[in-house]
Amino acid sequence: MAPSGGSCKEVIESRVTFSDYDMATSSADLRGSPLRKTATALSGNLGSTSMNDVHELLECPVCVNLMYPPIYQVDSPKAKVFQDAFSLRFIVLSESELCPNGHTVCSTCKTRVHNCCPTCRNELGNIRCLALEKVAESLELPCSYQILGCHDIFPYYSKLKHEKNCRYRPYSCPYAGAECSVTGDIPFLVMHLKNDHKVDMHDGCTFNHRYVKSNPHEVENATWMLTVFNCFGRQFCLHFEAFHIGMAPVYMAFLRFMGDEDEARQFSYSLEVGGSGRKFMWQGVPRSIRDSHRKVRDSQDGLIIQRNLALYFSGGDRQELKLKVAGRIWKEQ
Repeated sequence: MAPSGGSCKEVIESRVTFSDYDMATSSADLRGSPLRKTATALSGNLGSTSMNDVHELLECPVCVNLMYPPIYQVDSPKAKVFQDAFSLRFIVLSESELCPNGHTVCSTCKTRVHNCCPTCRNELGNIRCLALEKVAESLELPCSYQILGCHDIFPYYSKLKHEKNCRYRPYSCPYAGAECSVTGDIPFLVMHLKNDHKVDMHDGCTFNHRYVKSNPHEVENATWMLTVFNCFGRQFCLHFEAFHIGMAPVYMAFLRFMGDEDEARQFSYSLEVGGSGRKFMWQGVPRSIRDSHRKVRDSQDGLIIQRNLALYFSGGDRQELKLKVAGRIWKEQ
């Protein structure tokens, strides 16, 4: 078929050796190609392929993350011959399937670089590198959080899905007063909260906290300083916020557990506010810090009290918030 004839591909298979392949292919054309690196790594003994080489092959040159379909390549006016490294067959693809340099980029970064190859500055088309996607399909890789304790191995395309929910993945900072991008394990985050956010740390499973705010009618949204309790050898975060449910101004207190959800279910807690001979109580299960404080707040999973009632509990002329929140944490049998 002529080069300009549609999108069909002519496939030619040959059982030639690696040396024949090198003679038939211009070394200048493929010297910089990642596909060339795959063929080189696999020559002689397939079992000796370097995992570092494979990782480098599948790394996006922009974000340096592993690439997932669709993987794009630079458009080219020539047809090239390359080796399908896993079937050991040679395939000739129609023109515009491979570029002379073989550079690739992930689908996310393709738009970020404005369709310009970050390596050779040639224009990026909408050409998918199906060969590289097929190479990835054949791989099994360890979880990225192996160093943190996950020793499972996954097919390349299942790895990303697993890592989104891996129990060993780092936790996000639970501080709610500002956007904080710090991540880490629990001991690291405890020190981070103490040293960087100056969070109050308390020992014990009972607490009595007072939240004060002058001119509360002028405050539509507010987040009070986080408090962390050390209880049963674990850490719990007490949150208190002012926001609106519909048009109604409310205050909300809730507890989050510094650990995973399955561990959080082993504990329960109660919160209580009151005044003038009246009492308002809440009992529930602490949410894991895997759920952001905003997600917990928006789900209304905690003690919610309307502003007028909170000011009534505060006593006085109801012009200042002085709300006492008492609580207890216990472990379920």
